[in-house]
Amino acid sequence: MGGPVGSGRDFLGPFLGTGDGAGDGGPVFRDAAVGRLVGEFLEQLGGCGFAGLEVPLVCTFGLSAHTVATRQNWDLHRDRHGAVPERFLRSGLFADLVRASVRGALAFYGRTAALGLRVLAVMPPQRVPGMSDPAVFFAAQDVIGAALSDRGVELIDLRARVTDGSGHQRPVFCQPDDTIHGNLAFGRLVVAELLDAGL
Repeated sequence: MGGPVGSGRDFLGPFLGTGDGAGDGGPVFRDAAVGRLVGEFLEQLGGCGFAGLEVPLVCTFGLSAHTVATRQNWDLHRDRHGAVPERFLRSGLFADLVRASVRGALAFYGRTAALGLRVLAVMPPQRVPGMSDPAVFFAAQDVIGAALSDRGVELIDLRARVTDGSGHQRPVFCQPDDTIHGNLAFGRLVVAELLDAGL
C-alpha cells in the first residue's frame, strides 16, 4: 500500500482512526475514501481484513523522506554557513523529531506488528527535490528505516544498486521530468527484490 491510496505526505502524521478494523485489531483510516480503497483491496484478497492476510503486505507509508526533509522545517537548526550540522543529524533530538514527523506511519506499523503480519517496506528512490535538504533527507530516511526495523518491518533497500558516489539515484533509474520518483527500470528492480523476498 502507498501510492495507490494517496500521496506519501498523507501517511506521515496521524492518519489512523480509533477502534479496530472489522473488530480484528487492524488499522482503521480516518479518511473514508482511503478506508474504502483499502477495504476493496482486502476484499479482493478474500475479505479477511488485515488480521487474516496470508500474503506479505508491501507498504511505503512513512517513507516520503523528501517531505520530512523540507528545507524550511530545519532552518532553526542551521549553522552560520546555512548547513544542518552533522552532529545534529546524528543526535537523539533529530531522531525524535523525525519519528514525530512520521508518527502516523509508525502507529500503522505498530498495528500490523501486533497482528503478526509480515510487512515489507520499500525504501524511496534516492531523489532529493529542490524543496528538500539533501543532508536531512539521507539522515531522516536512516532514522525512519531503523524505526521500521524496530517494528519488525523488512526493508527493501536498493540504494547500493541504484545510486552514484554521492548517494543520489543514477539517471538511468530516474523518471524524466520528475524530481521525486524512480522510473520503470527502478520499478523492475523493486519487483525483482520483492519476488526474491518471497512474494
